Amino acid sequence: MKKVAFYTLGCKLNFSETSSIGRLFTDAGYSVVEFQDQADVYVINTCSVTDHADKKCRKVVKEALKYSPNAYVTIVGCYAQLKPQEIAEIEGVDMVLGAAEKFRIVEYISDLTKNQKAVVHQQSIEKVNHNFIASYSIGDRTRTFLKVQDGCDYPCTYCTIPLARGASRSDTIENVVNRAKLIAEGGVKEIVLTGVNLGDFGIRNGSREDKFFDLVKALDEVEGIERIRISSIEPNLLSNEIIEFVSTSKRFVPHFHIPLQSGSDKILGLMKRRYRRDLYVERVAKIKEVMPNCCIGVDVIVGFPGETKEDFLDTYQFLNQLDISYLHVFTYSEREQTLAAEMSGRVAGSERNDRSKMLHILSDKKRRAFYESQIGSDAEVLFEADQKSGYMHGFTKNYVKVRAKYDPIMVNELKAVKLLEITADGEVEVAELETIYALH
Repeated sequence: MKKVAFYTLGCKLNFSETSSIGRLFTDAGYSVVEFQDQADVYVINTCSVTDHADKKCRKVVKEALKYSPNAYVTIVGCYAQLKPQEIAEIEGVDMVLGAAEKFRIVEYISDLTKNQKAVVHQQSIEKVNHNFIASYSIGDRTRTFLKVQDGCDYPCTYCTIPLARGASRSDTIENVVNRAKLIAEGGVKEIVLTGVNLGDFGIRNGSREDKFFDLVKALDEVEGIERIRISSIEPNLLSNEIIEFVSTSKRFVPHFHIPLQSGSDKILGLMKRRYRRDLYVERVAKIKEVMPNCCIGVDVIVGFPGETKEDFLDTYQFLNQLDISYLHVFTYSEREQTLAAEMSGRVAGSERNDRSKMLHILSDKKRRAFYESQIGSDAEVLFEADQKSGYMHGFTKNYVKVRAKYDPIMVNELKAVKLLEITADGEVEVAELETIYALH
């Protein structure tokens, strides 16, 4: 039996697609193995959000060929769509597949003979604009990343994703619900909804047919799934009706991840974001009004062209005052074919790094303050299969990471706990565990 191994760079959406590609290989008679297990085929699913992700692709190819020098190496994903010829020049790469071709990968790999020059199968992104291909991750029994939307119609000046993934398009509500039921039958307790611009769900063949809120209401009725988490949603698409519904939902958890990118209205304008910071303040206030214990994560970009020290400090103070729980900090990097790459006011690399460090420290403070606000309360934790130094981990509904002594019986189980104290590693110790089945 031929062996295939995978490596995924980037977002939750990429992880869901890698898992679906893995099932295509399994159906074709391959055995899926770990990356270091000398596979016959390596598939590297790439990201191109930052320059670092491009460089990492090269490193992963080298690592694969260390384990298995004669392996057939295929590159898929956003980087493959944007720069197929550049990837084809990487030593050891045999095939590059664009956005339209990656889900036909098994058809393209007819023979595993190493190529002198990489074969490229890639077409213009416009040709895949109306073609939605569903995917979901399987392997972690605790949770599944379920892709419901792809592509983006927002022209943010720093972003290559519309060039790599095309226009916004979605699955049908009926298909998503049926897939969620299938996932539930497999014993998975939590679904994480994923997409490029998740809140824009509902566009098919270039026309809006549904709203994201319609999908949320339909999924809340799916039996067998304990939790549904919204991975990320733009502030202008997170409506009050969604927030209010989640606050009383049977399955949607009190956790939102809302991209901000900058706390300066000037920079938001240069980025061509579709909101200003006043709207962001309103969204956070509304969430905390109806769900005081809700966890709120924030994406922020530092070092965008034209961001002065004053603009950055404006962002810092804005975030410091907001009732949020953690930050995902991205250091701006120039991307070809974006408007931002041509803008004046370039920020020095050392200054970008300094600003990133400041926000990482702020994120640690915010997370600790949020965790401290939860100490002493009762919570439901979904435990995962990982084991480190005799401990296992899990998350509460509102995304507090807890640890407990490892017990294989608790894997993929919901347990009632009391949150006791924050450990030196920033996790939360819990009291003696009790099953919550009686609560359901």
